[in-house]
Amino acid sequence: MGILKQVAEYLYLRKKDPNDHPTQWMKYMHGINRLSIILFLIALLIIAIKLMTS
Repeated sequence: MGILKQVAEYLYLRKKDPNDHPTQWMKYMHGINRLSIILFLIALLIIAIKLMTS
């Protein structure tokens, strides 16, 4: 269940834990993870559209 909570936080679907104080490097890592998840979802959407139209 922890993975789903983390993904929800990356995609701004859930508020972050106010007691958590990440370091600067953790912020960078979370930003890169957020970007990769968003790009992956966009790629899935493009693949689904291509499969439906062909």
